[in-house]
Parts: sequence; structure tokens; C-alpha cells
Amino acid sequence: MATKKKILTTTLAVRNYFNGFLHNQSIGGIVLVICAAIALLCANVPQLHFVQELWETNMTISIGSFCLDMSLEQWINDALMAIFFFVVGLEIKREMMVGELSSFKHAALPILAAVGGMVVPAIIYACFNYNNPDSISGWGIPMATDIAFALGVLSLLGNRTPLGLKIFLTALAIVDDLGAIIVLAIFYPTHALHFDMLLYAAIVVLFLFALNRSGVNKRWPYGILGIVLWYFVFQSGIHATISGVILALTIPSKTVINEVRFSVGMKYWLEKFKEHSNSQVEVLANPEQQHIIHQIGASARNMNPLMHRFEASLHPWVTFFIMPVFALANAGVAISGDLFSLPLPSVALGIFFGLLCGKPIGIFLFSFIAVKSGIAELPSGTRWKQIFALGIIAGIGFTMSIFVDGLAFADQQLINIGKVAILCTSLVAAILGCAAVYVTSSGEKK
Repeated sequence: MATKKKILTTTLAVRNYFNGFLHNQSIGGIVLVICAAIALLCANVPQLHFVQELWETNMTISIGSFCLDMSLEQWINDALMAIFFFVVGLEIKREMMVGELSSFKHAALPILAAVGGMVVPAIIYACFNYNNPDSISGWGIPMATDIAFALGVLSLLGNRTPLGLKIFLTALAIVDDLGAIIVLAIFYPTHALHFDMLLYAAIVVLFLFALNRSGVNKRWPYGILGIVLWYFVFQSGIHATISGVILALTIPSKTVINEVRFSVGMKYWLEKFKEHSNSQVEVLANPEQQHIIHQIGASARNMNPLMHRFEASLHPWVTFFIMPVFALANAGVAISGDLFSLPLPSVALGIFFGLLCGKPIGIFLFSFIAVKSGIAELPSGTRWKQIFALGIIAGIGFTMSIFVDGLAFADQQLINIGKVAILCTSLVAAILGCAAVYVTSSGEKK
């Protein structure tokens, strides 16, 4: 008996550790860094160029007269990243309903700070590129913050960082993602708009909302219609990843049963579980208890909104598969002396100063105005110098910045310059930001 209990305890401990690992933002950021480094290595070592060529391999889905033909890189950027944006959309929806964005008092500071953190970097980039028609379109690149990296860097400081500062960064990064999504949808179409496809997409969205209103709480109907929605958005000219955000807005956030019914039901089934106990550790030997466990599981699923179930199941896939694969396919750039020749390209200067200077200045300035005007208040336990230090960490663009970089320019040379600038700036922002938060939080253990 003691041996069985020990095995059970060990199994639960391993499972909890594994679940914690899969949902750890900082570990996801480390994996992302490793994949970016591998991509750079493959792009700069001649013997590994076959890896770069792999992303250009065509993959075709053909059913009868229907045919969808794209390179592997396009499938990653247009299809897999739609799932990434779906999870981002679910996070935004959750925060707006029950999180830091659920009330004006809670939402005012991160919203205004995020606006400042997007507007000022875009202005700085435009100042460096206003007279260059080929590069001015990259103004959206320094607007984005990579939430996984930013939270990962902040987590390295452990309990030295005030809890209010971590919550503020999370809310700010989520609003930042929303802003990036809006910018993508409006300013970075993939080709000319096809309004017939937009109409078909709108009809699919109506069906999705109808499912929501009808109380449909299963995943597969939303999954199937989500794929159809993705195809119509992809063909419409708006970037296909926007379909993920639209789909997220239609996912039910309400529970099938209410709190009282759940509590009463759980109490009833737990009492029945005890009644049928035969003092055996292995409940598999007890059919009655197995039936009760099934009922408890069904009640728990009904109490857990579909929105949360989608987010919990997809989060590990996004963190440990989709984002790393995106980094492998997009972070690789052949580094040559031309990229660092003087004078430095205006694209690189705009991205560097936009992310590294524009982010902290914009976040600090707009936060200061919001607090001094009485619209918002500083997070508990934080000071102004910590807000500025946090702004430096927000200068880690990486995933979203590279994503926009690939859409902003037609010239491959400009895309490469943008990638190098993003990678270098994100590294500098991570180091300086971590040091700045450490210094400004010195002696404060929260």
C-alpha cells in the first residue's frame, strides 16, 4: 500500500511539473531564442543552406478542383500563425471580460501606455525614413512587443520585481498585441481586397455567433467553421492570421451550468464517491467510482468555458511548436558586411531607436499623463523609474516585429536589414531592460 501511494505521489508530482513547464512563459522565450539562433546558424553556414531551402518547398492541398498551393514558409506564416493569433485573441477577450482590462479603472493605464508604446516608436521610425518611399512602410515594425520574451526576461528577476509591475506588463503587452492586429488588418493587406470573399467570411462569422448564442459548447463546430473562415480571409486580401482573432471573439465565454448547480452537483458526487469506497487506492477496480469520476469530469467540463478550454489546450502548442517553428523559418538571415556598412541603413536606425528609445519614452510619457490627469493610477508597489525600466523591456519586438517586417517590404534586402535590426535591438533591450528593472527594484523584495 505504501509503495502504491509513493508511486501515485511521484506520478502526480511529475505531471504537475510537466504542466508547469508547458505553461511557463520564460521557458517558451528561451526555446524561441534557441530556435532563432539555429535559424541564423543555418543561414550563415553554407553546409546548412539546405535547411533554408526546406522552407521554400511547396506543399499542396488538392481536393477535386480545389487546390491550395503554398511554400512551407507561407503555410507557417499564414496558417500556423493564425492559431497563434487565435490564442492571442482568446487572451485579449479573457482580459477584457475578467482580467486587467475588464473595467476602465484597471484598463486605463495599460491601454494608454500601450498606445504611447506604439505611437512614439512609429513616429521615430518615420522620422528616419520619411524621405524613402521604399522603407517608410516599415513604420509598423517597432510598434510590437513580444509578450513571451518580455515576461520571460522579467521572470528572471524572480520576486525582486513587484507583482503590480508584472501584471502591468502583461496587460500592456496584450493591448499592444491588439494594436498590432489592427495595424496588420488595415495597413498590411497581402494583395488587393476581394469583397466577395469578405462577404463569405462575414457569413461564416454570423454562423459562428449563431453557434455561440445557441449554447453550442463543443470544439469541432468552431474548428471546422474556423478553417472555412481562414480560407475566405486568406483569399480576401486581409492577412489570413486576422481570422484567428475573429474566431476567438465568437468562442463562448459562459459556462453551461451555473456556480450553484456545479457546487451542489460536486458535493453530491463526492458523497457518492465516499459511499462506494472500498479502501482501494486503484479506483479502476471500482465501477461505481469510475462512473462517479466520469460525472465529475463532465460537470467540470460544463463549468469550464469553451474559451478557457481552447486556450489551455493550445497554449503549449503555440509556445513550444508554432512560435519556435516561426522563428526557425523567419529569423534566418545571411549576415554580411553590407548590412553593417556605414552609414547605417535608415531602416535599421528606425527600428533600433524606435524599439529601444521609442518604447520606454512612449510608455512612460503616456502613463505619466494618464496618472497626473487622474484617469489612471500607478500599479501597487511601483515607482516611475520602474515604469521607464519596464518600457525598455517592452522594446523586445522579435516575433511580431519579424512578422510585420516580412509584410512591410517588397525588397528582400530591406527585409533582411529589418530582421538583423530586430534581433540586435531585442537582445540589447532584453539586457538593458533586465538591468534597469534590477537596479530600480534594488532592495525591494515583493
